[in-house]
Amino acid sequence: MSEGLVQRRTAAAAASAAASSSSNQLAAAGSGAANQLSDSRTGSFDDDEKGSFRLTLMEEVLLLGLKDREGYTSFWNDSISSGLRGAILIELALRRRIDLEPPGARRRTLDSRRVVCLSDRLVGDALLDEALRHIRETETPENAECWIQYLSGETWNPLKLRYQLRNVRERLAKSLVEKSVCTTEKQSFVVFDMTTHPLVDGQAKLAVIHRAQDCLLSRWQADPQRMDRRSLALLYLAHASDVLENAFGSLSDEDYLLVTGRMRQLLQLDFDAEGAKDGACAMIWAVAKAFAK
Repeated sequence: MSEGLVQRRTAAAAASAAASSSSNQLAAAGSGAANQLSDSRTGSFDDDEKGSFRLTLMEEVLLLGLKDREGYTSFWNDSISSGLRGAILIELALRRRIDLEPPGARRRTLDSRRVVCLSDRLVGDALLDEALRHIRETETPENAECWIQYLSGETWNPLKLRYQLRNVRERLAKSLVEKSVCTTEKQSFVVFDMTTHPLVDGQAKLAVIHRAQDCLLSRWQADPQRMDRRSLALLYLAHASDVLENAFGSLSDEDYLLVTGRMRQLLQLDFDAEGAKDGACAMIWAVAKAFAK
C-alpha cells in the first residue's frame, strides 16, 4: 500500500472521529438545554438553589410598587410591608432553607402547620439570612401567618418584637441600586428630605411585568400546580401588596378582563387542598392563605 494512500485513510478516519465527537457534544448540549427549559417551566427548586434568578421575589414586588421617576412607593400603600415579609418566607422555601412541617395522616390545614428550618446554611442575602436566623433560633415554631406578623413587627407580644425586620424597603432598594436597576437621589418634600431610588433599568421592570402578564395569558395553566412557582408566587404577593394593578396597566381592555378573571380564579382556590398536593410548594399556599383572610 502506498504511503499517500495510508495518509489519506488516516486523515479520513480522524475527520470521522472528530465529526462523531462534535455530534455527541451537540446532542449533550441540546439535552442540557431541554432539561434547563423543563426546569424553568416547572419552577424547579434546583434553579432557585443555583441562584439563576437575577432578582429575588422581594425585589420584584418592590419594583412593581416603585414609581419609576419618583423612586418611592405610594404613601397610601399599607399592604406592601406585609407582602414583602411573605415574599421572604417564600424565597427561603424556594431556596430549600425552610418549609412547613409535614401534614401528617390527618392532612392538617396550612395554618396549623408550623414553619421549620431545613438548613441553616446562609443564602448570601442580608434580609434572607436575618429572617432565617430568626426562624432557626425561635424556641416555639409558628405558622406562616405568625411569621409574617413577627417579621413585620405587627404583634402584641413584646417578646416577639426582636424578630422584626427593619428598613426592609430601603434595604431592598439599595440592593436594586447595587444590581444597577435603580439609582439613589435626594428629593425635597418641603418639610423633609427623603432618599429616593428612581428606576434606571426599565427592561428589568418590564421583564417582571411581562412575567406576571404571561402567567395569566400566554402561559396560563388551568392547573396551578403546572404553573411556574416563582411566577405564581409573584402574582399572590403582588396582589397582597396591592401592586398587582401596576403590572396590568399596559394591557388592552380584552386582556385586562381576561387576567383579572383568571386572577380571581387563583384567589378562590382551596389553598389547603393545593398545598397538600404532591410536589406543591406548601409555603406559597400558606402565605396566600394568610393574606386571603
